[in-house]
Amino acid sequence: MSKLKHIFSAVIIAALMAGSIAGCTSQQSKNIIFESQEPEEQSKTNLTFFGFKYEALNVMAIETSLHSFMDENPEISISYDGIKSPEYFNILEKRLDSGNGDDIFMVDHARVLELREQGKLADLSDLSAINNFSDLARSQMDADATIDYLPTSISAFGLYCNTDLLKKHDQKVPENLRELESVCDYFVSRGITPIVANNDISLKTVVLAKSMLPVYQQEDSAGMLKSFNTGQADLAETLRPGFELTEKMLERGWVNPAQTLETSKTKDDLVLFAKGEQPFMLTGAWAVPRLRELTPDFDFQVVPYPVMEDGSVLVINVDTRISVNADSPHLEESKKFVEYLTQNDSMWEFVNSQSSFSPLKENRLADDEAIQSMGPYLTNGRSVIGSDDNLLFPIWEMTRQCVTGMLNGDSAEEAVSNMKKQLNEFNIEEQR
Repeated sequence: MSKLKHIFSAVIIAALMAGSIAGCTSQQSKNIIFESQEPEEQSKTNLTFFGFKYEALNVMAIETSLHSFMDENPEISISYDGIKSPEYFNILEKRLDSGNGDDIFMVDHARVLELREQGKLADLSDLSAINNFSDLARSQMDADATIDYLPTSISAFGLYCNTDLLKKHDQKVPENLRELESVCDYFVSRGITPIVANNDISLKTVVLAKSMLPVYQQEDSAGMLKSFNTGQADLAETLRPGFELTEKMLERGWVNPAQTLETSKTKDDLVLFAKGEQPFMLTGAWAVPRLRELTPDFDFQVVPYPVMEDGSVLVINVDTRISVNADSPHLEESKKFVEYLTQNDSMWEFVNSQSSFSPLKENRLADDEAIQSMGPYLTNGRSVIGSDDNLLFPIWEMTRQCVTGMLNGDSAEEAVSNMKKQLNEFNIEEQR
């Protein structure tokens, strides 16, 4: 093993051990940086990679790819810096605005819209790896004239079910809206708030699941999405059924609004659910490994949202998007690494580390049994994309603001009005 390998591995092991000793919750917002400690050589190209993945399992998968890439390309050195969002996006913006942006960084839908407009994303359409992506992933990557990012996972949002608690109360995992209403009303009658929700992704994904499935089930769903961009179709009214379901959930006591406003995603919500006192939780499937780290004393599974009269809906995102800084002095080397990162084996290790699904054409079943029931929904016509690239406005953030208003007392009608106002303000800003 080379000296570089020894030192690099030592840094990784030390960092991960420190994280394990300190505990998951105390490390939530701290930087995780992995870099070569070898003295710089005149001929070596040094790349920096900035992202919002900081958990040990995710970082180990990233480190494996970095290490393998450097083994194959000894003339290139690359370091990774990981920070939890939303702090990540504030720092990313500052680095780019100051001219000190990293060569490679992670983005989401809203930042793709912003940074594309500013000309800060390199065009990746010449990479051969693009041909390996599934039709679902390509429907997002090809939404603009250029390819601004390559996705490294398909994340899913689900209903976590404490199966032991359900059995104790002679209840079952709900498979449609009627069954969800029945089981939630049952627990409310027993003085138990059935659903743990967080202040970011929980209820807005319910809104999108309930409202957008009819759009995605249309033959020309892409055309329908574009009609939202032009104003020919009213997105706010389309979202009304989701806001009305959320209103019902709050009015009937399925969710505690005051507690939800204080509950951080995939952190506080996991702690609450791990107590084993509530049967359900709404959050990302990628949180399964983090929940297990809390060693809950019950069995659980994650299922698509049972919010339709005829069944369930899976909310997904083509996610953990990797972009290259258009102003990077090492553009070709950066693109070379992004292409390497999105090869089958490298991609799978990262996807599997966060209990997600692959955006590639390959069809591997997730190792994690807790999420395997969600896999068929990627292709059975009952999934919706949470932040679709075919929409030219940040629906992910807009729906969050509407739901926050509802947690503070707004009605479904007021949420629809809030959405209309945001869309109008966005369109005015775009015209300037």
